[in-house]
Amino acid sequence: MSTPSSPARGRPARLNQARTVRTALDLLNESGLDALTMRRLADAMGVQAGALYRYFATKQDLLTAMAEHMVGGVADATGPAGDDDWSEEVARLARALRTALLAHRDGARVYAGTHSTGPNTLGFADGLIGVLRAAGFSDGEAARALYTVSHFTVGHTLEEQAALRPEDGGPANAGVLREAVVEAGTYPHLAATLPVLTSTDFTAHFEFGLRLLLDGLRAVRR
Repeated sequence: MSTPSSPARGRPARLNQARTVRTALDLLNESGLDALTMRRLADAMGVQAGALYRYFATKQDLLTAMAEHMVGGVADATGPAGDDDWSEEVARLARALRTALLAHRDGARVYAGTHSTGPNTLGFADGLIGVLRAAGFSDGEAARALYTVSHFTVGHTLEEQAALRPEDGGPANAGVLREAVVEAGTYPHLAATLPVLTSTDFTAHFEFGLRLLLDGLRAVRR
């Protein structure tokens, strides 16, 4: 007699941890985080909802595994920079993390709510801290810089994906700010900078913030 995790001979396994995570990510990309439920995931896998709890005691455990899967390969962004510039290595890691989160709908929302201790997440953290320690930062400075780079990158990507969510009107939200400022007529500085404030060139926004962050780290190092 077969079970969801032990199928009849000759049939592929319907349920295992890796396949569950992959299916959950497919559902995330299809419908977003709010629509991802354990019941819907079980239906997609053709098993009873209770079978999922064999691998993930809670939905939060599932989300943590999804977050860990998302950042696979991000740690590989570290390595000797062409000009031996530690700041470029840090920038590459930050960009790689943003790219990994953008590859999945609501990726930053999933990642921000988890605390994975898997090899992908720990590899990213160890690589970034290693770059900074090798550049002469103290252990405390390197650790706090890891938090700063991670929080900036995840926070920026969270806002970026929220601004582009189809259910929230996507880039059209920029029009709300434009109309509010123009109609009020009492915010001259906002009005002067509206082209940038309402721009959807999120890469430019990200690179500007990353440059400020790196400049700050250079000042700390000096």
